Amino acid sequence: MTTINIQSITYKYGDRTALSNVSLKLTERRIAIVGRNGSGKSTLAQAICGLIKPDSGKVLVNDVDVLNDRPAALNTVGIIFQNPDHQIIFPTVAEEIGFGIRQLGASKHDAKTRTVEVLKRFNRMDWADRPVSNFSQGQRQLVCLMSVLAMAPKVIVLDEPFSGLDIPTKRALQKRFVGLEQSLIHITHDPELVRDYDRLIWIENGEIAADGTPDAVLPDFLAAMEAADAGFDL
Repeated sequence: MTTINIQSITYKYGDRTALSNVSLKLTERRIAIVGRNGSGKSTLAQAICGLIKPDSGKVLVNDVDVLNDRPAALNTVGIIFQNPDHQIIFPTVAEEIGFGIRQLGASKHDAKTRTVEVLKRFNRMDWADRPVSNFSQGQRQLVCLMSVLAMAPKVIVLDEPFSGLDIPTKRALQKRFVGLEQSLIHITHDPELVRDYDRLIWIENGEIAADGTPDAVLPDFLAAMEAADAGFDL
């Protein structure tokens, strides 16, 4: 069982508090985090992956300090961002997948072998030398998923990965994510995607507004969003 301990995390952007003393112990296999834009969801995702340094508190994933032990964090937790262009840095698919494996200390030979394995797993060997710049956004997200899985993390964080995708592409990627063996933390503003998850956490203004099963939390969350929509004025 994978255990994620979020211990009294506070994070500020200048004068704005994005997370305020957030503490959670996560052991479920499928966890969703919902909230309106600017609620602190993506900030929490980055903290779980050790990508930002909180003003106070820390995150442990299976006792790995993800901020201060980066080598161990690399194959403990991975993230797929909303925009794949913020994640992909190499021109071809094989280079992108192989880079992460090399960061784990693998030799060039082993990295190449593992790259081939993950391409075969997804039936995408024909993608190996193709330029990622020619891919659709959905295809780029699949490249990101393959790259993360090649590093064999225990936890994968999805930070709004379906934004801007058409319905068929979204459904195809969702099937890939549902079938993952890893623990999954899904940051989303769309509750329909996570109704069957094991646990749902609602964040509001950088704090935990509710925490429980989707059946317990979603009615209040949706009611709050509908009330906010009724009074919303740009």
